Order: sequence, then structure tokens, then C-alpha cells
Amino acid sequence: MVTLLLDSTQLEVVLSPTERALSFRKRNIVVPRATIERVQLTDDAWTWLRGVPNPGTNLPVAVAMGTWKSAGGNDFVVIRRRKSSVVIDLHGHEEFERLVLTTKHGVALLKALRLDVASEPEDVADLVS
Repeated sequence: MVTLLLDSTQLEVVLSPTERALSFRKRNIVVPRATIERVQLTDDAWTWLRGVPNPGTNLPVAVAMGTWKSAGGNDFVVIRRRKSSVVIDLHGHEEFERLVLTTKHGVALLKALRLDVASEPEDVADLVS
């Protein structure tokens, strides 16, 4: 699962080497906090997929990782099986309209986004504990 780091200005989605390979991505995803429009929790991230992987990996109901292109814009997804996930709608981000991420720290992310956090990035799970 992805690691989510949050500071006072940005959210960083830290990808493991396997996630980087399957998503065809060289760098982590950095999202300015000002571009985060809405965050939703979901038990089935597969219902949130739209478009086609380009580039990306899709093994239905097992794994989906990469950029999904659709008429609505580009989404970045890291979905593993049917586990708890978070959907982050973005407005004005230069690369993506939405992030769909499997993470057990979705509730922690919601709480952390409401907090005033330090200027140094911290794992969202550590911020709310």
C-alpha cells in the first residue's frame, strides 16, 4: 500500500519500487494541499475507475496501477484487491483530476488534512496518533 506524507503545503504519495514498476512511474505523486477539493473513503475502489490505463497495469479485481485516461481527465490509481481505499478529487492539479489509492490510512488522512501540520513531511498515520 502507498505511504501518504503530509506537510503544511503538500500531500506526497510515496510509491514502493513495485508500485513504481506497475504504474510505469519514476517519481512519487506530489499534490499541493490547495488543489485537494474532496476526500472520500470507499470499500470498493474498483467502482471509481474510469477510462483506460495509459500507461498502467490492470488485472481486474487484483491490481490496478498507473494513469487512467478518460474524457473527464487523468486519474492516478493504486488499487489492490477489494481493500479500503481513498478517493481524492483534485482541482487545478497540473497532471491529475483524481487519485484513487488503496490505503489503510484513509481515516487518518481525513483527520490529518483538518490539522495544522508541521513544515516537515510526516506519515498521516503518525500525525493523528
